Amino acid sequence: MTTRDFTVLTDVSMITCIIQRGKADAIVQAAQDAGAHGATIYYGYGSGVRERLGLLGLAVDVEKEIITILVADDQVDRIFERMYFAAELDLPGAGIIYLTKLEKAATYIPREIIEKVGRAP
Repeated sequence: MTTRDFTVLTDVSMITCIIQRGKADAIVQAAQDAGAHGATIYYGYGSGVRERLGLLGLAVDVEKEIITILVADDQVDRIFERMYFAAELDLPGAGIIYLTKLEKAATYIPREIIEKVGRAP
């Protein structure tokens, strides 16, 4: 009978970035340049954002791209900051980025890598 391994990661966070459609590729590239290994991009439709943003008078597009990236906690600050600036979130109406600490995550990790990090079951 074959034994199946189950490795739980507890030092992982998820960065979620919601931005205007068409900007995701540049943001993911910035995250990867900072050390992220991959990303998931999906599309959304904003609700209640057709109004103008107060006195600024900026129209906000309702079509959004949502990027989620799982990163190790020791890399999260660097990747978060790079994504923030790549998305130009310091400008009004550009989007939002937030961080969620994950209690646990699991995926396939080759035994050689587990042994290198000292987490062999």
